[in-house]
Amino acid sequence: MSWLPCPQEGPVEPETFLRAAVQGKIRVIEKFLADGGSPDTCDEFHRTALHRSALEGHIDILQKLLDSGATVDFRDRLDCTAVHWGCRGGHLDVVKLLQDRGADLNLKDKLLSPPLHVATRTGHLDIVEHLIHCGVHINSADREGDTALHDATRLSRYKIIKMLILHGADMMARNMEGKTPTDLVQQWQVDTRQALETKERPQEETEVPA
Repeated sequence: MSWLPCPQEGPVEPETFLRAAVQGKIRVIEKFLADGGSPDTCDEFHRTALHRSALEGHIDILQKLLDSGATVDFRDRLDCTAVHWGCRGGHLDVVKLLQDRGADLNLKDKLLSPPLHVATRTGHLDIVEHLIHCGVHINSADREGDTALHDATRLSRYKIIKMLILHGADMMARNMEGKTPTDLVQQWQVDTRQALETKERPQEETEVPA
């Protein structure tokens, strides 16, 4: 039987480190950090391993990165933090961990959307409920002037709508177009009725002459 020497393990490249955060390979993360790699290493979009593991819900990697000094509110090029990405991925445990490590739950991205908007748009009721109970600004408006209630109404997130209203969301808040959430409901009803009427209207086919 031939004997092959075990190749010496080389340093982990930044690209490999960032990929490991997505794939959940904590040993790769640990080696990169042990060799002196920065936990805030990022890609061309300024997304760190913290952003990536938050989206995927890899709690063990998040804990390792934070224990190694990762910046909890590091912003990518769209000014999104790991909390934004955790909300997008639907991971309440991620949001709670980041919060426990000092994350600001009211920080806005470049579209002026706080995490509450992200959780609302992606339909993660448990995260919306947690953020509300943590006292986030429930009537905070994004760049279009939309509140989370505007977003929930536009996307027909009924349970989220009820929760937002129950906890004091302003039903009369107007966005940049002057529309309230109630206006959006009425517009949706008009658009739906028109779509149904168009669908039900008999199609006038042009007959080909014999």
